Amino acid sequence: MKLISWNVNGIRAVLKKDFLDFVKKENPDILCLQETKAHPDQVDEMLNEYEHYWNSAEKKGYSGTVIFTKKKPLSSELGIGIKEHDSEGRVVTLEFDDFFLVNVYTPNVGRELLRLKYRQGWDKEFRNFLKNLEKRKPVIFCGDLNVAHNEIDLARPKPNVGNAGFTNEEREGFTTLLDSGFVDTFRHFNKEEGHYTWWSYMFSARKKNIGWRIDYFGVSESFISNVKKSEILSEVMGSDHCPVVLEIK
Repeated sequence: MKLISWNVNGIRAVLKKDFLDFVKKENPDILCLQETKAHPDQVDEMLNEYEHYWNSAEKKGYSGTVIFTKKKPLSSELGIGIKEHDSEGRVVTLEFDDFFLVNVYTPNVGRELLRLKYRQGWDKEFRNFLKNLEKRKPVIFCGDLNVAHNEIDLARPKPNVGNAGFTNEEREGFTTLLDSGFVDTFRHFNKEEGHYTWWSYMFSARKKNIGWRIDYFGVSESFISNVKKSEILSEVMGSDHCPVVLEIK
């Protein structure tokens, strides 16, 4: 089974940039998108071979997640069940026979770190949500987690210490998540530096590969033996992020 996750930075925008050709070529069984910035009625009919599970933000043109799946899930859920967190369309969960799949677009703390305290609360509640699911069966989570976990996960760590996405608090939140029983699948297979999933649109950052790895596939420790491959498709254009792939047995 092949799963792809991608922060598309606006689904209506990416549809104009060979998105459907990309999906046809890669042919994922499940496709998870973040930052859709749209409600389903704003998008022309597409991907009819998939079932669609949208969670759009109440605020128009903001945030939002969707899962497209060829395999019909046993159940679906939007949000994490906490009103404070569920108006921004950040989580879609599907239940399958052998696992839960959680697509997440984690809140960004912002340039001035104004949402850092909120983010710390989010990280705790999201972790609790995953652990509650895990009591029933293993969990796969994917999406834009809006944090570069370690220095290896961004091209210029030293100047970015304390900046959004690389604060001690955000990094510790991700460490706590992994320590609670999850595996960062890309790092499980690949210990090399120079692999990123997001690049600023400024200063030719992508061309120079001055990037950050902030998009992940994580799995329950009990499920890691089912993972065949975890990759970054850094050559795929259309967004300031690139897609990430998980292949499972």
